[in-house]
Amino acid sequence: MNITIIGSGYVGLVSGACFSEFGFNVTCVDKDEEKIKNLKKAIIPIFEPNLEDLVKKNIASNRLTFTTDLASSFYDSVAIFIAVGTPTNIKNNSTDLSYVYGVVKEIADLIKVNDKNTKLIVTKSTVPVGTSKDIIKYISKYKPELKLYEHYDVASNPEFLREGSAIEDFMRPDRVICGAESEFAENILQKLYRPLNLRETLILFTGRETAELIKYASNGFLATKISFINEMSDICEKVGADVQKVAKGIGLDRRIGSKFLHPGPGFGGSCFPKDTRALAEIGKKYDVRTKIIESVIEVNDNRKLNMVVKIKNAIGGLENKIISILGLTFKPNTDDMRESPSLVIVSELKKIVAKIKVYDPAGMGNAKKLKEFDGVEWCNNAYDCISNANAMVVITEWNEFRALDLTKVKKLLQTPIIIDLRNVYNKQDMDEAKIEYISVGRSE
Repeated sequence: MNITIIGSGYVGLVSGACFSEFGFNVTCVDKDEEKIKNLKKAIIPIFEPNLEDLVKKNIASNRLTFTTDLASSFYDSVAIFIAVGTPTNIKNNSTDLSYVYGVVKEIADLIKVNDKNTKLIVTKSTVPVGTSKDIIKYISKYKPELKLYEHYDVASNPEFLREGSAIEDFMRPDRVICGAESEFAENILQKLYRPLNLRETLILFTGRETAELIKYASNGFLATKISFINEMSDICEKVGADVQKVAKGIGLDRRIGSKFLHPGPGFGGSCFPKDTRALAEIGKKYDVRTKIIESVIEVNDNRKLNMVVKIKNAIGGLENKIISILGLTFKPNTDDMRESPSLVIVSELKKIVAKIKVYDPAGMGNAKKLKEFDGVEWCNNAYDCISNANAMVVITEWNEFRALDLTKVKKLLQTPIIIDLRNVYNKQDMDEAKIEYISVGRSE
């Protein structure tokens, strides 16, 4: 089976590589000529473990190709996936669908009325509830001669890829969600995901709107768990409880589960901030107040600012201090800086400290493009970053930060203070190293 994926960003590239690994012939299309030129050489524009090897393997097998010309693969493809960006409209927090409809127009222009091969248009991008229906309305108005189910069909197949483990998530997913409303669309999606049958993966077929809402509801619920445990960590600090034991205790309840109950400086990335805001706007559009989601957004926004206060309280006067920041990306194993807590924390600290030194194993290339990091000192490794600083702040829990030589850390710091916003370390090890230790949600 031949398929085309439009958009060679994070979702499109990972999906294309994995579908080709299943044995399908995949063409990834993107308008960025430089990106496509590099991808043809297996030069990957994002940091994602194992992705480069997968792309190289399937390019070599001739199952994965890259082009800027949609028409070159369109007519031989039975399914056309839309995987372009859907950023937040900063004016009203709604989802900007301009890239999606730009692609839909291109697809409609290529569909031929006398072509007997119906095209399945699949939205892989995260889109608001009702987008599939609106795509059908758009095509009907733009090219009324094209008939739904005869010339084309529309399905929703939202992605649930975690940055840093996207290949595993695609190959061994908890579930696959398919919003399809015809036997034709369901059959094609069944065939595309048939390789997962060997692992007995649940493939849930729903209506289009239901599939679209499942994506937002999933991310909204996971974001809620993060904001919830962050609020519990604040209570823990006040009453002398241990938030990690609290999280373990409630996570043992199978109705709750242990995942996403890790306190920290707030959630970031390309999904949770954007999708919670979009979900709140969807509620407003249909006159349904999503008070829980609105609170999650507020808690998360405040959380990042509260971490600045926590650092200030731990160190005291910051005017003449040098602060070391370890970790800039919103999570480990990615170079993604979108909505990372470090953006707010570093930006606010810059206003009051003498110098900020930063280090991240993968994110500094992207961070250097952002105004929030203007004026910081970029370092080559963790120890270089710590050297001569008044305090070390852990924002992202990269593995290489978990086993630093604490004796060496103490010698390098001007004052032995570590503010651990991810609870990477434990108090006993810090006491033995004679380092003042401040963590999140644990009485010190």
